[in-house]
Amino acid sequence: MKKLTNIILATGAAVLVISTIFAFNTPAPSYEYQTFTTIESIVPGGLGRSRMLSDNGSGSLDEKKIKNLYSVVGIKMDNIFENDQNVNEKLNELGEEGWELAFVNTGVQSPNEGSSNGIYCSRYILRRVK
Repeated sequence: MKKLTNIILATGAAVLVISTIFAFNTPAPSYEYQTFTTIESIVPGGLGRSRMLSDNGSGSLDEKKIKNLYSVVGIKMDNIFENDQNVNEKLNELGEEGWELAFVNTGVQSPNEGSSNGIYCSRYILRRVK
């Protein structure tokens, strides 16, 4: 019985050592990346141009109109909600193709002195294993 216990312990130790060696020698996966961008206008009266820009899969620009953040009466929450739905739809579509969201980068161009115009930009960076 003692001999069997020693064999089991030795086998377990050997498996642990071998799996540790392979775990540290596994190469990191190689990724390909894709980006899409939303540009939302901050222009009073809803006069700006808001768009979602992405690669349509053949290296050409796909430009989809989205809602401006402002309407004639101010910030329009329904427009923000609809834009969020459009982003979710795009993320779900790309997720079904094997892409995963890796990073989101945002930026704002604030209104210049004497101007009330600006943009809010979000860049969505996705990746998938090659």
